[in-house]
Amino acid sequence: MLLGLLFVTFILLAGMVFRNLAHFDTVRSYVDYSHRILLVTLDLQEMLSEYLDIKSSSLDSWKVKRVSEELERLARSNYYAQTDTPKLLLKTRDLILDTSDKQHTLQERESILLEALQLTGYMLDAETQERDKQLKEITHDIINEIALAGAIVILVLILIIAFVQRRILFPLQDLRVLLSNLAREDFTPIETGDIDPLLLPIFSSYNEMVLHLAELEESKRHYAESLEGEVRSATRAMLEQQASLAQAEKMAVMGEMAARIAHELRNPLAGIQMCCINIRNETRDPDIQARLEMVVAELKRMGRLLSELLERGKHEPIRATVCDLAQLIEEMAALTRYQISPLIRLEVTLEKKLMARVPESQFKQTLLNLILNAAYAIGPGEGTITLQAARLDQQVSLIVSDTGTGFSPEFLEKEIRPFFTGKPGGTGLGLAMVKRFAYDMGGTLTLENRLPHGARVILTLPALVSGQVSESSSVRASR
Repeated sequence: MLLGLLFVTFILLAGMVFRNLAHFDTVRSYVDYSHRILLVTLDLQEMLSEYLDIKSSSLDSWKVKRVSEELERLARSNYYAQTDTPKLLLKTRDLILDTSDKQHTLQERESILLEALQLTGYMLDAETQERDKQLKEITHDIINEIALAGAIVILVLILIIAFVQRRILFPLQDLRVLLSNLAREDFTPIETGDIDPLLLPIFSSYNEMVLHLAELEESKRHYAESLEGEVRSATRAMLEQQASLAQAEKMAVMGEMAARIAHELRNPLAGIQMCCINIRNETRDPDIQARLEMVVAELKRMGRLLSELLERGKHEPIRATVCDLAQLIEEMAALTRYQISPLIRLEVTLEKKLMARVPESQFKQTLLNLILNAAYAIGPGEGTITLQAARLDQQVSLIVSDTGTGFSPEFLEKEIRPFFTGKPGGTGLGLAMVKRFAYDMGGTLTLENRLPHGARVILTLPALVSGQVSESSSVRASR
């Protein structure tokens, strides 16, 4: 825009200059024309003077011819100022040529020359007046054009100053403000639509720099957030490790105490077992004998559990054998019928030959814990406990369901851990032992609620596949 305005101004000034030059050329032509008329007038005066001095009968023919030819050229020229000048010039020429006529007397020739001289003087005065009038007009036009040119120049200067101030100085001031905003971490790009093309690369570079700084700031913020998250994670992990260490220390104390109690209980249990065997041998009632047989079997199992508890305290591996889980479940179901309320139905649905390699006593203890927990959830009223076991692919799935109140949302949200229980007066060790057993056997333990009420515990254990012929193996139990 600025370049276009300067170009138009230059064209206008150049037009004015050329117009004034044309005026001056016209004036010069008028002056030259008047000068030629003046020369003709001087020639006529010279001819008249010579004629009067010599008193000859005729004029010099060469001068007459030269003056008449000059008058004719002046008449054909277009540089006259007075419109009557060409006619008067031709009339003067005719008068000069008429002096060559020999029939004229001396006085007649003198009067003709005087008349021609008067005509040239008249023409010269008329041309001079007209030329002065045109010079005044030209001078007035030149003054007006100079004033107009000055006004145009002043207007152009004002526009240039306004343009420079608006398109250059103000943006530069804005750039100074924007650069100060960078110190305040304001990375907002600016609009470049109204920026002068001369400054456009600067502001484009500023926008690129701002975008790059914004990306760096965003990267820094994400990095800081990630560091903060890592710090929080590390802190949480450290707190969890501290809690785990405290829990491990507590479990170590409990394990030591349990080992002492187990050591003290083995002798009384051995005496009770011998008494039950003696009573079984002395009685003749088959029903009582069967019950005593189950009591003796459980006492033996309790003895093995106490022995295993002592072995765990010594960090010795627990012996696992190939067992038919269906048979073990039936045995525990028959035993627990006498330990739960008569109002609770115990339903068992099993597949046959569910072979797996597990420690027999620990599996029975695990199943006992699950059944007793289900019975506690049902309470003193009527209810149903369902035992289901089946083989799924390479696993054996044992499901213990009840129609009790179900698990609380808080209990399901939290991880199963020792001493955390939802039962009043409970120790929180039952499900913790079941979870530890599942972990040691390479299985899983899942807790969930049933609709409309009740709970379900799903214990999965690796099944025995074909080719596994070893009769026993050792399982390392973690404290």
